[in-house]
Amino acid sequence: MQITRHTDYSLRLLVYLCLQEQGHLVTINEVAGNLDISRNHLAKVVNKLGQHGFVETVRGNHGGIRLLVPSAEIILGQVVRTMEMNMDIVDCEKNHCPITGNCRLKSILDEAKQAFLAVLDNYSLADLIRQPRIMKQLLNVSA
Repeated sequence: MQITRHTDYSLRLLVYLCLQEQGHLVTINEVAGNLDISRNHLAKVVNKLGQHGFVETVRGNHGGIRLLVPSAEIILGQVVRTMEMNMDIVDCEKNHCPITGNCRLKSILDEAKQAFLAVLDNYSLADLIRQPRIMKQLLNVSA
């Protein structure tokens, strides 16, 4: 299974926000530059994360984005479920597979997907940050 770029960028953004001082706002331009992500793509990611309550967006001259909830409460499995449009590994109907109905591949792959998500459900955003000082240096985050 492979996550989309949209989900990948979402997780990177959340890590970046996790490294900020509590309540500190960052701009999309700052994050896009430090993570080497398209500003337009990142704006879409921020919008969706905001709609689902992961981040807060503040408009205006001194606006920006920040985590809305503590990083320990942001479960990775929930982020992936929220950001992925379609998590089906195969679509037997779309491909008009002649053995649909007698094949167990789809159910086995669905079971594998559930196991993948179950592992992610065991970890929070805070679990991704082992050495905050080094992560801050790598991402050019002010101390």
